[in-house]
Amino acid sequence: MTPIAIPRLRRLTLFAWLTLTSAAQCASAHEYTSLIRAKKFVEVERATQIKLGAEPNNADALVARVDLILSQAQEARYDEAVALAEQCIAAHAQHSECHEALGNALGTKAMTNGILSAIGYATRIRDAFKKAVALDANNLDARFSLLQYYQQAPGIVGGGKDHAQELVAQTGKLHAEAAKLMQARLDLADGAYAKAEAAALAASTLASPSVLDNQKALLIGLGSKYVQDKKYADGQRVVEALAGRFPDSEWGPYGLARTMQEQGKARDAVALFEKALTIEAGAHIHYRLAQCWQVLGDKGKAVASYEKALEFKPVLNKKQRSDALDQLKSLKG
Repeated sequence: MTPIAIPRLRRLTLFAWLTLTSAAQCASAHEYTSLIRAKKFVEVERATQIKLGAEPNNADALVARVDLILSQAQEARYDEAVALAEQCIAAHAQHSECHEALGNALGTKAMTNGILSAIGYATRIRDAFKKAVALDANNLDARFSLLQYYQQAPGIVGGGKDHAQELVAQTGKLHAEAAKLMQARLDLADGAYAKAEAAALAASTLASPSVLDNQKALLIGLGSKYVQDKKYADGQRVVEALAGRFPDSEWGPYGLARTMQEQGKARDAVALFEKALTIEAGAHIHYRLAQCWQVLGDKGKAVASYEKALEFKPVLNKKQRSDALDQLKSLKG
């Protein structure tokens, strides 16, 4: 069974934390953050070009362009993203977000190039996030990214639970709510789902954007694990809570749709996938919708959805893309 796709937390396998799918990691708040969150990518591209034309080493603009490339999963530009982050560090060595951007860019590039690449970049990624935290103790995004590194990387490259637990303790002295979510991520990885769920649901709705992002990701991760373990009632409870807390996110209806789909309730899943598409379209949603139409025997709609999934940017992951192509060939044959 395929679990629900998880953004941001990503994932519970070796170096899976590097798989930054529908929401590539972005550096902490800067001048262009709100536009990137709103996916106004053309505006960001234009605005940063103008800014860098006047100020070639403007930190916010350089970081924003890294975020822009990663958010759109522009694989052909990942080297450019790394170069922009390095330029930012060269010009602003004490700027936390420049180092965080480098960690994000290297992590995404390494994930794309495979496990050997991930190991090769590992210490540079870790050091970038550690430097970001050292320069700005309030950079929570960098703290969460460093935690993820410690969780997923092997000890030979500086990973490990002891480092993760130490970071949680350090964070607790400055940001109690962030530390609770960090601990919840460790609990989730250890299989202590009830503890992780309690912490996720306890986070304040008035918390910082970084805390809210990680609360959302934790709920998605919990829902995915419950469904993966065929605990559908638990999964539904969690994704309903997700939908209630984040009504502007597609992940609530998408998660509910996946619980329905995994139980063979394709008709119910279709309505929820279509609702998710009205909030934020994505290749993975079109792909799952196509599967449902296929089960329901509507070849025309299945073909149309698979084609949309294959045309969409950011693109499907390799496994889903391969399957979508195979299904289209079968449906059209």
